[in-house]
Amino acid sequence: MSALPVSSVTAAPMQASTSGGSWRLLAIGALVLAALAVPFGLSDYAIFLVTMTLITAIGVLGLNMLVGYNGQLSLGHGALYALGAYVTAVLMEYAGFAWWATLPVSAMVCFAFGFLFGWPALRLKGHYLALATFALALATPQLLKHKALESWTGGVQGITLLKPEAPWGIKLSADQWLYLVVVVIAAFLFTCAWNMLRGRLGRATIAIREQPIAASAMGINVPYVKAMTFGVSALYTGVAGSLGAIATAFVAPDSFGMFVSVFFLVGAVVGGLGTISGALVGAAFIQFIPNIADQISKSAPSAIFAGFLILCMFLMPQGFVGLLRDGLGRLRQRGQRPRGGD
Repeated sequence: MSALPVSSVTAAPMQASTSGGSWRLLAIGALVLAALAVPFGLSDYAIFLVTMTLITAIGVLGLNMLVGYNGQLSLGHGALYALGAYVTAVLMEYAGFAWWATLPVSAMVCFAFGFLFGWPALRLKGHYLALATFALALATPQLLKHKALESWTGGVQGITLLKPEAPWGIKLSADQWLYLVVVVIAAFLFTCAWNMLRGRLGRATIAIREQPIAASAMGINVPYVKAMTFGVSALYTGVAGSLGAIATAFVAPDSFGMFVSVFFLVGAVVGGLGTISGALVGAAFIQFIPNIADQISKSAPSAIFAGFLILCMFLMPQGFVGLLRDGLGRLRQRGQRPRGGD
């Protein structure tokens, strides 16, 4: 059997990487075209659903940074989502802020809260941290209804906002305009997350998840990195809450129950823990599957949703992105198998 020439051996990986890069560019281009076509090919209600999916994806990505990349289990991100929503609502209602000006304020407030909460929470691990954050999510609706905050939060009645209209005389509906704004913000935040998680902070975060003792021995400041990760995670979820308040034009304490935190975790797991693109799939799951379950059975939609969730866990134990990676890996292995010699 004759040996393969050296040039052919070295060319194969180069051709594979080139083809992989071209396919990735094509996929990104198709995704951009599809995103731009959404506001001009769907009804306002469908555009609103897609907008809420993108907003939810930002929140799911924030939680995935903490759970999937850092290994800290949180069941309290519904409280952070509520914090971002109420910061925007209060600033718009009582301080006269423009909707866009509330976003950086909400981001800074949620980052500071997440960082300060994450620092003492470092003493808690695993299910203890999960219970502490779950308590935060459980207490948040009651705190928002408290008489001491009722003059700011509106109490049980909540706060009604005005959905922003397209500026400069642009002929777009409010839903179309807001969708385009959310697309730009989501693309920016996903790009920032991609760069950050592949940088120094991301490598330190993953090292702490895998071997915290070894990471500390290598000189990584474990408490600081964990608190910083919690803060960045809270920032993403808070921005999602702000955008959600603007999109729905309404906030109320009962809108931020404990199930919001549970749904965020479901989205992170279904999409794929430790992935960025999985946040989009997980957000679509928790946004559309409950509606599909309600159409299938009006009497027991929760049971139908639970069935979908159990089926996903059996078919995709590593999430959708994990399943996709396994499938692509098998296709590459089949394509790289050596053929019979002379």
